[in-house]
Amino acid sequence: MRIDNMPESLKRLLSKHPVEASAPCRVDSGGTWDIKAMALPLEGIEPTTINIALTLRTSVALSPYEEGMVKISSEGFSRSEIFSKDMLPYNGPFGLFFSAVSYFSFHGLEVRISSQSPVKSALGGSSTALVALIKALVQVSRNLGGKRLSAREILHLGYHLEDGISGGNCGLQDQGAAVYGGVNQWKWRYGHRTTPFERTQLLDRKGQKAISSRLLVAYCGKGHVSLHTNRNWIKDFLSGSTRAGWVKANKIVQRLALAIKEQDWNLAAGHLQEEMALRKEITPEALIPITSKLVEQAEQAGCGARFAGAGAGGSLWALGEIEKIKRLRKKWKDTLAPIRGAGILDCAVDPVGVRSIRNPNS
Repeated sequence: MRIDNMPESLKRLLSKHPVEASAPCRVDSGGTWDIKAMALPLEGIEPTTINIALTLRTSVALSPYEEGMVKISSEGFSRSEIFSKDMLPYNGPFGLFFSAVSYFSFHGLEVRISSQSPVKSALGGSSTALVALIKALVQVSRNLGGKRLSAREILHLGYHLEDGISGGNCGLQDQGAAVYGGVNQWKWRYGHRTTPFERTQLLDRKGQKAISSRLLVAYCGKGHVSLHTNRNWIKDFLSGSTRAGWVKANKIVQRLALAIKEQDWNLAAGHLQEEMALRKEITPEALIPITSKLVEQAEQAGCGARFAGAGAGGSLWALGEIEKIKRLRKKWKDTLAPIRGAGILDCAVDPVGVRSIRNPNS
């Protein structure tokens, strides 16, 4: 987008109308199948991921800053970063967000990121923040006379920015949950030029309320970084050493999607237990002692439980009938109480995906 006197127009716009957007994070089942290196060769088996958007939202606020400069700060990071528009680093802690600002050719603005979920909690935080940032930047672009982007276009841009900046092996599911919200099954079809996925909404608003009362999410107190873990899993998959296990896991997740759609919660919990048992074989590093203990407690209570994202710390979630989840909540709360920063994350299904937030003073 090219606009005469863009810095002055941007400053004037943001001074009068600060822009803010937010998006939900997620828990998931079948994750890693959304990565192209795995899904594309085996498209015939319909690689599948399920994710549940949560009312733990990440917000991005844009405000005016010094012309020619971009400043980014985020809760959970001790320092902000400030760089000139021609020297924005794409390889630092905020590289992904600097790259999005560069894509829109903006400068003279400050980006502030805040989240209701813990930092590095394996809930798709960086992808969620990126989707919220793109939504905010699109709003600025529109206010300056540029075009809007559809939900699918925001998803497309967010995925390709993250995949490109990280050097590959990123999936689409985190951005998908952030863009659309709700409870969705995704079938990955990267071989289709214009439709790399098929999204099926598994539950309507009533069903989302029903699963929310049967859902439990907790943070184990240890942060997680997915990139290294995912690359090892993909390496093993490509070599063939774990591929058969991944194929079995995919079939289980397909059955889990059907059970959730039919709101058969006991059956869904059983399928979640099945996937977790198989994941222990093919991705044992996804569990650390505390998350392994929490999964065991969930299964003893008659629930299913699973690590979020690539595990190895971060968060996990459980699914089961209401009374079983109530008992498990107390058990998990007691188990996590001595661990600094750990605890139950109070949340429900978020039916709303990424959205702009109107500033009350605008």
